[in-house]
Amino acid sequence: MNRALLWAWGTFIGVSAFAFVLTTSVTQGLVLGAVAAGCAWAAAVRVTHQWRQRAEAFAAAARGISVDPGVEVPSGDDPLRLAREVQTAAITARENARKLTVLRAVIDGMAEGVWITSPDGTVIEHNDALKEFLYTGQEIVGHRPRDLVQSAELQAATMKACLENAPSRLELTVEGVRPCVLSVHVSPLRDLGGSSAVFFDVTELRRLEKVRKDFVANVSHELRTPITAIRGYAETLQSGAIADPVAAPKMVDIIHRQSERLSELVEDLLELSRLESRQIQLAETPVELAEAITRALEAVRPKAQPRGTTFHVQVPPGIFVLGDQRAVEQIILNLVDNAVKYSPPYGRVELSAATDDGQVTLRVKDNGGGIEAKHVSRIFERFYRVDKGRSREMGGTGLGLSIVKHLATAMKGDVRCESTPGQGSSFFLKLSKADPSAVSPPRPSAPEIDSAPAPT
Repeated sequence: MNRALLWAWGTFIGVSAFAFVLTTSVTQGLVLGAVAAGCAWAAAVRVTHQWRQRAEAFAAAARGISVDPGVEVPSGDDPLRLAREVQTAAITARENARKLTVLRAVIDGMAEGVWITSPDGTVIEHNDALKEFLYTGQEIVGHRPRDLVQSAELQAATMKACLENAPSRLELTVEGVRPCVLSVHVSPLRDLGGSSAVFFDVTELRRLEKVRKDFVANVSHELRTPITAIRGYAETLQSGAIADPVAAPKMVDIIHRQSERLSELVEDLLELSRLESRQIQLAETPVELAEAITRALEAVRPKAQPRGTTFHVQVPPGIFVLGDQRAVEQIILNLVDNAVKYSPPYGRVELSAATDDGQVTLRVKDNGGGIEAKHVSRIFERFYRVDKGRSREMGGTGLGLSIVKHLATAMKGDVRCESTPGQGSSFFLKLSKADPSAVSPPRPSAPEIDSAPAPT
């Protein structure tokens, strides 16, 4: 029962009894009791209504909603409801604080950058990733987009979202110490006003797209060159030059060499494709480095002898690396083959190995013209050539070092280059050291090989 009703009845009975004693009139006592009860009822209702409004306002504020001063409260409540609302509001506030903490942690843990702006386009909140994307030392909060990024498009997209409630997508390049390409999605905050922007780092994606486009263009060009030569000389022979005893053999030799180059290019493309698609399963067995070097030098000797190139091998006996026998030999062959190609006549190619902290590093050094610093970081890309004309003249496909990089990575190793123009180049192959006790006794180290022709 409502306490206001109890107060009214109690007042009515008490005042009526008191009036009856004073007036000895039942009628007057009842009248005075009714009047007093009515006053008590009205006062109780008014006080209760005020407490209800306070409780409703407090509870609504705790829930984060606007309160209507004229809100109606169901009957049967009393001022003690405030205590219950305070308790409920405290629980709600704690839950909201927990949710806010979780939400903040999620936003800060995002790989994408996020900011929130006020209706006038000023940044009022952002996550940690955004500062890394923009790579700015200044405070982001309190600034407009044009102050943070030199992009009129981003400023226009932000104001469009704030004023017209229209979303936008754009892509911008951020210059600086660490240049990057960002894809930005700007959206309006329709109910709150202002806008939000999400920044996606697409630098690597755009780089891969460029690599793919360059690869297609380079493959087309590399295939076109030998095919054009083969077709041209074949048509010339068909036109009657086959009967020429002097020109015909030369043309046939050119066709043969171009067909070999075409075959090598196709084989390298297939090899690279298998490596990138992981179709080749490389073994993890101990490989003796000296034996692999010997096999590689035997394969490249026919190219080295006409040029008078000498090999100097300094490999301590019993060094084993963990990898695939064929892959290790292929890497050494490609590195030595390049060293022979780009060394001057009667050049010198040195091979040495060292062990350190469970790793074996093989060094292949030549005394050629060297590579400029701007090219060193790109020489392991497909079809990248420092000197395109000279490389094609020597029969290179432009894929050798790319295959080396993929093979080394597949064996959990690494390959790098150091070069100084005019002083030659050094390539370093690093692989994990294998336990020699797991294999048969090591063979003698690779001897120093002199590929220069013997003096006559």
